[in-house]
Amino acid sequence: MSAPSVDLTTRYLGLELSSPLVASASPLNGDVNTARLVEEGGAAAIVMPSLFEEEILHEEVQLNRALEAGSEHFAEALDYFPAVPELADAGDRFITALERIKAQSSVPVIASLNATTKGGWVRYARRMQDAGADALELNLYHLAADPNMSATDMENRDLELIAAVRLAISIPLAVKLSPYYSAMANFARRVVDVGADGLVLFNRFYQPDIDLENLDVVVRLELSQPAELRLPLRWIAILRPQLGNSVSIAATSGIRGATDVVKALMVGADVAMMTSAVLRNGPAHFAAVEADLRLWMERHEYTSVDQLRGSASQGHTDDPSAFERANYMKTLHSWAAPIGLTPSSPSK
Repeated sequence: MSAPSVDLTTRYLGLELSSPLVASASPLNGDVNTARLVEEGGAAAIVMPSLFEEEILHEEVQLNRALEAGSEHFAEALDYFPAVPELADAGDRFITALERIKAQSSVPVIASLNATTKGGWVRYARRMQDAGADALELNLYHLAADPNMSATDMENRDLELIAAVRLAISIPLAVKLSPYYSAMANFARRVVDVGADGLVLFNRFYQPDIDLENLDVVVRLELSQPAELRLPLRWIAILRPQLGNSVSIAATSGIRGATDVVKALMVGADVAMMTSAVLRNGPAHFAAVEADLRLWMERHEYTSVDQLRGSASQGHTDDPSAFERANYMKTLHSWAAPIGLTPSSPSK
């Protein structure tokens, strides 16, 4: 068999990957059996689903309530439980899964943490490193809903958390951001300055819905669509020349096929992360996308990912403003009215 005509290898967070196709946080990646299928399907790295600090705290509260039930009424209830070993919580189960997945995997395994307090982040970041994680992805996911906190307050809190984790671990650190910071370019630079080795753009915010029959707030999970890729494309194109090539950047949200991966690489991403497309099509989707990516690169005479990366970023395009305000104007003027809705000529 002849050697592949294109080189798909890339580096992300200092890790050597066989391709830029990474399995982003997904239910499939948290189970040892399905994680094996994801790797066999062609993922070059696996990001485990996030461990939420709230899960751990909720289980602790529920356990304490169960153990204390009735103790205020009956004195004998204080000692009717035999001594038992410490019960495993969500954090313990996550660490066990990480150890098992890492033991079977030949590709890098990236742990993911979504916590709300500095102490929680540091404690579990260390545990994930000790369990063998090749890198850690910190997931910043919160709304600026407190009217007493300014944008500066929110940003400084996030930066303090990132810095605390950076001091606690030695493995590579990526930060998954939302697109809603008021000065995105400035904040991205500050995230790197306090110790992040890479950025993951962007976090998807799942919006609540209203059940009109039960008059209740409900969860409506919708998988991502290709149009959602445009937002990370814009910001990766802007940030790549600003941050330089020493900072890793991952594109996520809306990546479905090879052409989406090409776009992400062209604006400067090191890897393209997929979840929704894999949930729709199964783990073998990675191999299909990789085959299509090779064909596209051969057809367009690209010999490597390194050659393709950044070729359409703001630093290389003939019209850098295309990623800024000019894009807004051009988009509005590009609309064409359907037949029958064209503006009528002014009355004479």
